[in-house]
Amino acid sequence: MRLSTALLCACAASTLMLSVSAQTIQINRDNKTIAISTTDEATAVADIAAVTIGYEVYGADSESTYADGGKLSHAILDALHKAGIEDKNIESSGQGLQRNTEFDDKDKPEQRAKKQFVMRQSWQVSVPPQTAGEVIRLAVAAGANQSGAIDWRLSDRKALQAQAAQSALVKAREVASHMADGLHVKLGALIYASNETPNVRLFMPRAGLILNTEMASVSSVSSGKLPVLEIRPQTVHEEATVYAVFAIE
Repeated sequence: MRLSTALLCACAASTLMLSVSAQTIQINRDNKTIAISTTDEATAVADIAAVTIGYEVYGADSESTYADGGKLSHAILDALHKAGIEDKNIESSGQGLQRNTEFDDKDKPEQRAKKQFVMRQSWQVSVPPQTAGEVIRLAVAAGANQSGAIDWRLSDRKALQAQAAQSALVKAREVASHMADGLHVKLGALIYASNETPNVRLFMPRAGLILNTEMASVSSVSSGKLPVLEIRPQTVHEEATVYAVFAIE
C-alpha cells in the first residue's frame, strides 16, 4: 500500500511540474490524477503528385542561351496547358542564367565554347497521382530534360493530423488504464487533453498545396512514341503527441 501511495504522489508531482498554457490543473488529496504523454501516427495514400518539371540548356553566349531557354519554357507550358492543366496548379520552383563552370574533362575546346552559359528553369505541377506519368511524358516531349521528381502530398492534411491525435489519445487511455491497475485504483474520466506536450518536440508536416478536388484530369495528348511511366502514389505519414490527464478513483 505504501508503494501505491508513493506512485500516486509521484504522478501528482509530475503533473504539477508541467506547465499547461490553456488550463491549470489543481492536484490535491481529493483530486488525484494520472498524466500521460503518448505519440501515435496516421497514414493515408497521397492524393496529390507535385511533379518537378524543368530543363537545362547550354549556349555560347548569354543572349542565345536565354533565347533557347525562353523557347523551351513556352513550349513546356503550352504542352501542359493543352493537356488541361491550369496555371493555379503550376508553381515556379526556380530559374536562372549563369556562366557555366562545370565541364567534362573529355570535352574538346570547341565543345566547351558552345557551353559557356547555362540556363535552368523548373516548376512543380500538382496533379492527381494517376496523371503524374502523363505529365512527365508531355513535358519531356516538349524539351523538359530535368524532370521526374515527385513530392507526394495530401489535400486534407488536417484530417490526417486529427486522426493521429485521436489514435494517440486512445493509446494514452490504454497506458493510463494499465497504470491504474498497477496502483489498484480505478481510472476515471479524462479531465484534460492537449496536443502540445510541454518540452516535447512535435512533428511538423511539410507544407502542401491544397487542390480543388474537381480539378480536371490531364487529357490524352499525343507526344510522339514516348511511353507513360508506371507511377504509384506513396503513403503520407502524420504524427501527433498528446498530453492527457485522467482522474483516478
